Amino acid sequence: MNGLNSPDLSHAAATLAVALGCGLLVGIERERRKGAGPTRALAGLRSFALTCVTGAAAALTGLSGIVVAGAAFVAGLGLVAYLKDRSEDPGVTTEVALLLTYLVGVLSAHSAALAAGLAVGLTVVLAVRDRAHRFVNHWLRAAELRDGLLLVALVLLGLPLLPDRPLWGEALNPRTIGTLLALLLTLQSAAHLARRLLATRHAVALSALASGFVSSTATIASMGLAAREGSAPARAMAGGGLLSCVSTQLQLLLVAAAVRPAWLPVLWLPVLVAATLALAWGWWLVRGEVKDVVVTGATPRTEALPSARDDRMFSLGGALAVAALLAAVQALVHGLQAWLGQAGLMAGAVVGALADLHASVAAVFSDAAPAEGSRHALMLALLVHAGSKSVTAFASGGWAYLRWLAPGLWLHTLLGVALLAWWG
Repeated sequence: MNGLNSPDLSHAAATLAVALGCGLLVGIERERRKGAGPTRALAGLRSFALTCVTGAAAALTGLSGIVVAGAAFVAGLGLVAYLKDRSEDPGVTTEVALLLTYLVGVLSAHSAALAAGLAVGLTVVLAVRDRAHRFVNHWLRAAELRDGLLLVALVLLGLPLLPDRPLWGEALNPRTIGTLLALLLTLQSAAHLARRLLATRHAVALSALASGFVSSTATIASMGLAAREGSAPARAMAGGGLLSCVSTQLQLLLVAAAVRPAWLPVLWLPVLVAATLALAWGWWLVRGEVKDVVVTGATPRTEALPSARDDRMFSLGGALAVAALLAAVQALVHGLQAWLGQAGLMAGAVVGALADLHASVAAVFSDAAPAEGSRHALMLALLVHAGSKSVTAFASGGWAYLRWLAPGLWLHTLLGVALLAWWG
């Protein structure tokens, strides 16, 4: 930071320009809501622009006392404006936004990019006021609010408290298990909200994708049962089952990012190609007969689900069970590898893939870098898991269901395995 006796004119000019732009950006939004006459709001375009530039100028002096005095002055203006407000519903949004805009100006002297990002975020928050109010008061349900608060508490409070060290060799890291649990809950929540927004148009696809983030095998079984019972066409249900495999593929990247990011350069191309093929094939199957299917929950049904059940954004018990399975299989693979070496890694991957692919690959990622042996273990796990899904599909939905599902299931799996052997 340069003082008044040795000003860096180029830095000062850039800082003031950024501050002016940030102030104008926020001020334009506030000007549209300022109103007119005695009940108009505290500040508009010019006030926000000047306030932001004032903050930048105060920061450029290098004197903390001036910065604090400026902040106190802006806060005082906001307090006086609020006390003089005679409207029926006085708020403090503009007053708080004005103070934050001053701080954006101060921040622009230290980091122009951060100041600009904060100004954009502030403008977005101000602009979506009406929609945000409708979302919270009319669209968001009580159970969804509770789930959201629980998820935020887990991510912001729970994860930082978990120890970040393996409890046994390189396995059973509490922070890693907690991160995987948070990822599962976040994906379920996002899929739930997306399904509510688009349920009337893409119910089968969104239900399959949402369920796939929890268990693709369970989704395939559920849709197979619906096809066997005749409550839904086998082709559409097979398409939904194949779309759940898209979630399986994407979770491979998420698990790798959480457990061992060194796998990402090896996985990203095979996973994205396989997921794209499964998505296109599954959507083609679903689109053919989706008009005959009624889907109201995370799995296809012909009856309406109770509203209380459908309000939940995620299944905490289900996510905890998946996370526990991940940890158990990871411990199994680590123990087999410690006992039998590379052969143990292969055996553990196969056993884990029969139950849950992500538990198996998480163990492979945790215990081995992307070398040739561990890559073979991952390829074998993918093939075994595809075989397990095929058996599940036949057992739940019969031959009519399997013949629609199997071609896309095996083609996208084999393509992913072939690219995994070649890529990276």
